[in-house]
Amino acid sequence: LDNIVFLMCPNLNPDGNEPISTLHRTYQNGPVNGVGIRYNAQMLDLNRDAMKLESPEIRGVVSNVFNRWDPRVFMDCHTTNGSYHVEPVTFTWMVNPNGDNSLIKYMRDRMAPAMSESLLKKYGVENCFYGEFNDMGNPETGWFYDASVPRYMTEYFGLRNRLAILNENYVYADYESRVKGCYWLIRSLADYVSANKDEIRDMIRETDARTVSRGLNPASTDSFAIEFDVRPAPEKVTIKTYEAKLIGETDGWKRYEKTDVQLTVTVPYYIDYFSTRQVIFPFAYLLKTSDPDVLDLLALHGIKVEVLEEDSEFQVERFVISELKGAQRLNQGHYTNTIKGKFVTELVSFKAGTYVVRTSQPLANLAAYLLEPLSNDGLVTWNFFDKYLVPQWGRGYNEFPVYKLIEKTGLKTRPGK
Repeated sequence: LDNIVFLMCPNLNPDGNEPISTLHRTYQNGPVNGVGIRYNAQMLDLNRDAMKLESPEIRGVVSNVFNRWDPRVFMDCHTTNGSYHVEPVTFTWMVNPNGDNSLIKYMRDRMAPAMSESLLKKYGVENCFYGEFNDMGNPETGWFYDASVPRYMTEYFGLRNRLAILNENYVYADYESRVKGCYWLIRSLADYVSANKDEIRDMIRETDARTVSRGLNPASTDSFAIEFDVRPAPEKVTIKTYEAKLIGETDGWKRYEKTDVQLTVTVPYYIDYFSTRQVIFPFAYLLKTSDPDVLDLLALHGIKVEVLEEDSEFQVERFVISELKGAQRLNQGHYTNTIKGKFVTELVSFKAGTYVVRTSQPLANLAAYLLEPLSNDGLVTWNFFDKYLVPQWGRGYNEFPVYKLIEKTGLKTRPGK
């Protein structure tokens, strides 16, 4: 405690925790009196809310913890639902390729391995990096982590240029082992951060400065990933698992039953996400909308928004929509969108009062993720722009209300929201 400050939220979801019952998660090994439910009173999954911020719980975390205290390191603690293995504790790190790559590599190559070793050798807790087998019946095919979008808190925090850890405690381990294992993982994290606090502080300060500098002096090579794939990390992982037998298959989904035969495998860890399609990262975004839901959300995230002081013309990229589709099934109360189209370069007039989001700010990666039309988890995805995109009468689509100013440009602005 001489070196680090702890901020803890022991019960993030009180509404979900309150209705404890032995009928919930019956496959979970304890506690004997049962558990609560996953969603909150709004029936929202809190670990899908980091971008849209619809729940008071996650709004509170972002506003009162992330923005107010600006922690350098964040751990999100969960219980698994996935593959069979022996280790009671698993964890991993942020992976989204629109985050700062140096922070991701630091977690992958230094911090996470050191924590894993300390957890085993110092505190006697078996552990492995979090994931699931691609095929439980054939574990040699690899160990996968697929929660790469920033609706998840760990990935969201990584976009803020900070270090994030996802902890998943093994659902089939006994309750005491899960709780104690989680405790010692937190202790291993605290040990590492305390011993390396100056390095972490300086690294994050340099990352913020590098992000601001990129926004001040944009290069043609600066990009934002709109599609990505995954490849194995440089080092394989060893998992203590079990032989499993196939007991059924539904719509291509195989269901396995664990046997008592233990099996140790060393396999590729599919966690290194990389861009397969990208767009230009701009100098600034200009918003031809004053929608309070959009502006309030940007402000709640801590993103700096300014206002043009005078009528202006700029050469910008405008997004032309060719297709907009909502999902057939509701997801967190939304028919989430997918969008297609192209950017065209045009001279566009903007009135005084137009909102401006510069990318010369530490939260630029987060701002881009929210505002890019082709982002896979932004404002388009979560329906914030729906009412502006489709005309009330007629065919086609309206102009997309966010424009990209690519080149460095003198902007006369004043502080906005």
